[in-house]
Amino acid sequence: MIHELLLALSGYPGTIFTWNKRNGLQVSQDLPFLHPSETSVLNRLCKMGTDYVRFTEFIEQHTGHVHQQEHYSSQPSQTGLHGIYLRAFCTGLNSMLQPYRQALLDLEKEFLGDPHLSISHVNYMLEQFQLLFPSVMVVVETIKSQKIHGCQILETVYKHSCGGLPPVRMALEKILAVCHGVMYKQLAAWMLHGLLLDQSEEFFVKQGPSAGGATAAQEEEEEDLGIGGLSGKQLRELQDLRLIEEENMLAPSLQQFSLRVEMLPSYIPVRVAEKILFVGESVQMFENHNQSPSRAGSILKHQEDMFAAELHRLKQQPLFSLVDFENLVDGIRSTVAEHLWTLMVEESDLLGQLKIIKDFYLLGRGELYQVFIDLAQHMLKTPPSAVTEHDVNVAFQQAAHKVLLDDDNLLPLLHLTDRIIMLTSPREAPPTGWAALGLAYKVQWPLHILFTPAVLEKYNVVFRYLLSVRRVQSELQHCWALQMQRKHLKSNQTDAVKWRLRNHMAFLVDNLQYYLQVDVLESQFSQLLQQINATRDFESIRLAHDHFLSNLLAQSFILLKPVFHCLNEILELCHSFCSLVSQNLGPLDERGAAQLDILVKGFSRQSFLLFKILSSVRNHQINSDLAQLLLRLDYNKYYTQAGGTLGRSSFSLW
Repeated sequence: MIHELLLALSGYPGTIFTWNKRNGLQVSQDLPFLHPSETSVLNRLCKMGTDYVRFTEFIEQHTGHVHQQEHYSSQPSQTGLHGIYLRAFCTGLNSMLQPYRQALLDLEKEFLGDPHLSISHVNYMLEQFQLLFPSVMVVVETIKSQKIHGCQILETVYKHSCGGLPPVRMALEKILAVCHGVMYKQLAAWMLHGLLLDQSEEFFVKQGPSAGGATAAQEEEEEDLGIGGLSGKQLRELQDLRLIEEENMLAPSLQQFSLRVEMLPSYIPVRVAEKILFVGESVQMFENHNQSPSRAGSILKHQEDMFAAELHRLKQQPLFSLVDFENLVDGIRSTVAEHLWTLMVEESDLLGQLKIIKDFYLLGRGELYQVFIDLAQHMLKTPPSAVTEHDVNVAFQQAAHKVLLDDDNLLPLLHLTDRIIMLTSPREAPPTGWAALGLAYKVQWPLHILFTPAVLEKYNVVFRYLLSVRRVQSELQHCWALQMQRKHLKSNQTDAVKWRLRNHMAFLVDNLQYYLQVDVLESQFSQLLQQINATRDFESIRLAHDHFLSNLLAQSFILLKPVFHCLNEILELCHSFCSLVSQNLGPLDERGAAQLDILVKGFSRQSFLLFKILSSVRNHQINSDLAQLLLRLDYNKYYTQAGGTLGRSSFSLW
């Protein structure tokens, strides 16, 4: 019977020990020569044999390494499990079973030498596996029932290896080490060669953008502001200076690769995974776009063999060490980041490119856009047509020549676009040519990894906003010129209202323009240059640039919808006022006076709302920079003494 028992425990049942698909190995009933206590021991051994059979069945299904009898084998295609991590798990599981198989062989030898061996001796020799197998079976069943896939298998094995039973922990750690071998191979291909070898989507790096994003669109709807001030959520947005991509205002970032966070084991922090992502992206970009090897060299500075040897050394370690792992990742990342810094700053003149961005996207060349506004004013008042873009670029080239900007290398890289970009609700009226105006810039390699299409579109949002402020300022200055031409003529009460309103509008717009250009743009740009000059790490540059762009959008109030909407309403009222003045050079008739009264009331209402919002910002002490606009508008407390109202003060038409 001992021989029958050893065969059954090896996966080959017979007449004494039978196989039942539901219950596994069992002792045959009604055997007269077995005592009940012996039956109990044998059933306990049969439970262990059942686990072994199911282990080997699982391995056979997914690797084909173990061949079992037909009476209990299953079809491998029915589970739906697949992948190289699963095969690695099966390989580790098979290795774990080797001591058990060896123990059965040793018992067979002992039995041949001593036919009188008892069942108790067999139970004693296999006792360690009676503790081990059920715990490992829990892992196998978890993988099967939850269809654990890819790097999630690492997480599952790791969690179960953290128990207090040394044999279980050691066995699962050995299985985990085999699975880590697959991860290290994928890491070597990705970090050293830019190759994403992941046909079954098992790795924690994937091609394409991340799955997160616009699920919180409903939460970001504009809240009812009220005259009293800002809501708590809006204040937090302003305080954090986060780059919140509200509704359709900003295009989503089109990353070529991203993290598959659900595949990332918990013992590898996200910060480390992001470094791995950055290294692989950089190496892949460099390999795909390396135009001149003699010019650029290897992005890893020909240290691929050394890094590969270090990865192999980590792979051979029996236990995963996060400290050693992160140190190696940091070493590779530092090498890549420093080389990219050299390419960006020294060879591609990043500082010069940022100066171009500032001059053209952020209106640093104010004289250029002043001339362009005068030349393009008539053609951009209406919605864009098929020829508008061509005419606008001709005007832009003419403006560049007038201000002596004749850089033959720069101008071909810049192109004004005039197409409808959905910054507003589709239900609103089609925009004018000004609202659809954008600036296209041909970014040279390798600067395209910093100035991505999504980043340039965010610059375009700032560009359109700054241009609208500059255009209204120019129109108000033109109205002042008309006023000076008529100052010797007799004026009436309507003229006094009209020119006082212009003064108030110009006061607000001039201070807004100064705030944007000096307090926001110049200040943030200066900080950006200091941060770039203080590092030799590309990731630090990218972080500084992202922070710079985020601050531009936040501190110019583009991301704070109540303020942005209020400022746009004020600019639109100013534009309507300038149109009214330009079309009525003489005294206003009754219809014109009525339109002026509407403008006075509208400007008074919006200036009051702006004052209340900015006062809320100051009272909550969110950020001194964000309260700077109110300081400029209310430096002598005139705004406060007027009750936060501009445009009406002590006069009225009626």
